[in-house]
Amino acid sequence: MTEPPALPVVWRPRTTRLVAYLTAGVIMLGLIALAVVVAPQFKTFDRVLIVGFGAFMAWILHMLARCRVAADESGLTVVNAFRTRRLEWPEVVDVSMTVGDPWPTLDLADGTSIGAMGINGAEKTLAARQLAELQSLLHTRGEAPDPR
Repeated sequence: MTEPPALPVVWRPRTTRLVAYLTAGVIMLGLIALAVVVAPQFKTFDRVLIVGFGAFMAWILHMLARCRVAADESGLTVVNAFRTRRLEWPEVVDVSMTVGDPWPTLDLADGTSIGAMGINGAEKTLAARQLAELQSLLHTRGEAPDPR
């Protein structure tokens, strides 16, 4: 089993953040340029809407890029695209991610589960390391006995 990392620790995807922010920048620059060079029959309001659409798309990409899982002495904070959950260590029973999953699933003591989008399965090596660190922390800090 992996040695638990020192707390606090934050896990977040690298590639997802890079792609999301670069894409948002390209979209914004492209739509600003479009708003400037569009045909004269488009009025100021139309041009503002074009830039506003770009800003909306950039906001959605930012929401995807901000995903993370943060661990501290008292528990986990799971920040997904549109929802943030604070979980105490005893609330998290297990974490698992099978091959092909986009992110790990946290199984909670109340019988529900949530995805942890801050660990991206597409980044295989990084995701495996982050998952091992999270599992190690969970087994040392959680109340559930180690099933192994």
